[in-house]
Amino acid sequence: MSCCSGIAVPSAGAASRTSISPEEIRLASRDLGDGLRQTALTLPDAHCAACIAAVEGALRKISGVELARVNLSARRVTINWRGNDDESPDFAAALAKIGYASHLASIEEETQDPVLASLLKALAVAGFSAMNIMILSVSVWSGADPATRHAFHLVSAALALPAIVYSGRFFYRSAWAALRHGRTNMDVPISVGVLLAFALSVYDTLHNAAFAYFDASTSLLFVLLAGRTLDHLMRGRARSAVGALARLSPRGASVVQADEAIDYVPLSEIQPGMRLLVAAGERVPVDGVVVKGASELDASIVSGESEWRRAAPGSALQAGVMNLANPLTLLATAAADGSFLAEMTRMMETAESGRSTYRRIADRAASLYAPVVHGVALLSMVAWLFGTGDLHKSVTIAIAVLVITCPCALGLAVPMVQVVAVRRLFERGIMARDGSAFERLNEIDTVLFDKTGTLTLGEMRLVNAGDIQPRLLSLAAAMARVSRHPASVAIALADPRRPVTPVEFDSLEEVHGCGIEGRAGDAVYRLGRPSWASTAKQVDLGTSSTTVLSKDGETIAVFAFEETVRPGARELVQTLRSAGLSVRILSGDRSAAVSSIARQLDIEAFSAELLPGEKVEAIRALAATGRKVLMIGDGLNDAPALAAAHVSIAPSSATDVGRSASDFVFLGQSLLAVRGIIQTAARADVLIRQNFAMAIAYNVVSVPFAIGGVVTPLAAALAMSLSSIVVVGNALRQGAKVKKGPRTFGATKPATVKI
Repeated sequence: MSCCSGIAVPSAGAASRTSISPEEIRLASRDLGDGLRQTALTLPDAHCAACIAAVEGALRKISGVELARVNLSARRVTINWRGNDDESPDFAAALAKIGYASHLASIEEETQDPVLASLLKALAVAGFSAMNIMILSVSVWSGADPATRHAFHLVSAALALPAIVYSGRFFYRSAWAALRHGRTNMDVPISVGVLLAFALSVYDTLHNAAFAYFDASTSLLFVLLAGRTLDHLMRGRARSAVGALARLSPRGASVVQADEAIDYVPLSEIQPGMRLLVAAGERVPVDGVVVKGASELDASIVSGESEWRRAAPGSALQAGVMNLANPLTLLATAAADGSFLAEMTRMMETAESGRSTYRRIADRAASLYAPVVHGVALLSMVAWLFGTGDLHKSVTIAIAVLVITCPCALGLAVPMVQVVAVRRLFERGIMARDGSAFERLNEIDTVLFDKTGTLTLGEMRLVNAGDIQPRLLSLAAAMARVSRHPASVAIALADPRRPVTPVEFDSLEEVHGCGIEGRAGDAVYRLGRPSWASTAKQVDLGTSSTTVLSKDGETIAVFAFEETVRPGARELVQTLRSAGLSVRILSGDRSAAVSSIARQLDIEAFSAELLPGEKVEAIRALAATGRKVLMIGDGLNDAPALAAAHVSIAPSSATDVGRSASDFVFLGQSLLAVRGIIQTAARADVLIRQNFAMAIAYNVVSVPFAIGGVVTPLAAALAMSLSSIVVVGNALRQGAKVKKGPRTFGATKPATVKI
């Protein structure tokens, strides 16, 4: 269900406040320059399109506010505003007036989800009550004697009361909040129907009537809560990416004072111009320039490549880069909120906000439900009261209209198909992080690949081992075994004579960023970069990387490498191209390396040496021309691009941030898993369309019977439950083996399918 649930678990302290001081607003805001500032507030009560419209509308009315944008997945609103040094807008008070609590946002990831825990408890209570009341109702339906029937009704009332009060509180709270502020939502008719059915059942029980409708009200609550819990789980997955990215940033930094004393200060206190000490094994806290020291860096967060990067005085470093070897002294060039990691976080939040368009469309369509159902139920009651003068019968018919038109089947049409599709993919070693991605995956027309770790396995393969003398290969392998560099590992694995070492080395030393130097008597052997190991000009072997073995500066062997192409990459690219999709590589690696992989996979379009922001801009440029992009990547530098794409997929070998930012994660090595994901999404799309058609047909057929007084509230609840069961049963067909599905990937496609 995607209606506004109003589920709110107040945060301790800040969340319950209706005002935030101007000093807090200003201190927590980010200076964008030219007098423009940016503030982020958390909105625990925001759940649907109506919430987005209400929050953004209220904030835009405040003087000085230029932009207010809600990220529904993160439940956060970003506000751009202008103000003088003495005054700041009272955002919290403005939001409190329309019924939304707010507090200053923190980048720290929540360790628990109290809303999910509350939903699961409410679902358990409603399920227990509905199940036991249904058992008792069987006896009543079967014609129990009056005494037994009355006793069963009393027991049913006692069982229903906890579900009505405890499980139904989510709907009542949301409905009351909407009505209190002059709005309406889907929870209003749901609350009215449940409470009226319970009240009428209590009345009929006290008057020893033949039937009561406790089963109708509790079953309604259970089905609605099941859909809402599924929806909350899907939405919650999208919020983990930013938290995973935030964990890469240290809590503080070691600041070198003027007297060379070192103080550890919180990250928020770091300012440009400060000198920072970054020890080996630590991440760079903020953007800076090296002023002292030399070391090797794991810069995969920037380039996505596993190859180490050399840092020396004058090198510019981005926040989040890992220092691997020696201590470095940096001159900070940005504060924490203006650093590389903070910018990546903002890019991901912006990209996630754009995804809510699909949910907004569904919510806006569903928002028509409340006024229409209210009107139909009220008119039915008035018409029957005017025609018969029987108030009990008129109220009973109104309840039947409210219950039978409950959008349970409509609400379950999408999440049930998604859940079954997720299970089917899980059985094939594929994780789905966002259920709405199935719909988006059917719209793609462009596929973008990262190179290292995606099209390749991030491993090097020695391609000319047969051209190298066995003695020299063994010599190089003996040197290579002291290093874990990808090229060294490839050389060591290529040597079939591992126990044999043709030269006894007096010493072996790895020179970070250059290679390995070995001394045997007066001879000096070097294995590494051609410019460091040898004075001779090297021959271009047409591969992405070369390493040389030299003796006293003279080259004695040249090793050529290519990255290992991921299994299934060639077949997947061919399948995508045959399906009419545009295929392109976006990589942060060197042009030569990207070009080599592109040639092997027959991909004509590629871009190399791209920064994370440039990948995002490339995706946005394609989107501006109407393209729907599938991004497949794995690195930290791919996370913003994965979030910005229309839909995204990552291998399980991806970084935590890359996996969190993607919609699907496949556990195996083969890229053919992507083809399976697309086929499953196509099947899910057909089933969702069928579910919508059945749900709409159910309402078209059943509502006239309810208005005509043919069905009781109990029959209405049974019909509503039956429609939900039909929808669920149709969704379960996703897991069945279908000889002829809606389409075969790469084959002729129906007109309604874009890929």
